[in-house]
Amino acid sequence: MNINIELSPTEKILSHEEVLKYIPHRYPFLMIDKVKVDSSCPTKAVGYKCVSGNESFFQGHFPGAPIMPGVLIVEAMAQTSCVMFLSKPQMQDKLAYFMSIDKVKFRIPVKPGDLLELHVEIIKGGGKRGKMKGEAYVDGKLTTEAEFMFIIVDRQ
Repeated sequence: MNINIELSPTEKILSHEEVLKYIPHRYPFLMIDKVKVDSSCPTKAVGYKCVSGNESFFQGHFPGAPIMPGVLIVEAMAQTSCVMFLSKPQMQDKLAYFMSIDKVKFRIPVKPGDLLELHVEIIKGGGKRGKMKGEAYVDGKLTTEAEFMFIIVDRQ
């Protein structure tokens, strides 16, 4: 599935290959394909996940009625946030870890063939810790929302 995304002059798409440079996640735990960042709004980003019927989690969740596990949607939001932070030059050799997850709501199931749009934004930031709000959409409909906290640490 090709993701066609309209961009403003200040926005850019970080390709799948670029995403792999910024976060340590790999198959089968890499939950995003691309990330859109905007230099005029560094506190927000949009991640994209093409949900394939070949995803390993669909074998058991659920046979005959496949639904993407909600915790993996929240993980995809967190990975989008990580790319947003760790793609900045001053964040080389850093990692981001979950500290907490709160206010999670699952509204609509995500199924094979869906394109997940993962909107994340900083709601409280400072230093090495912060709080994010994430919302996941399919076809413009809100599927999942959550707030989560993170900490940035040295990669060593």
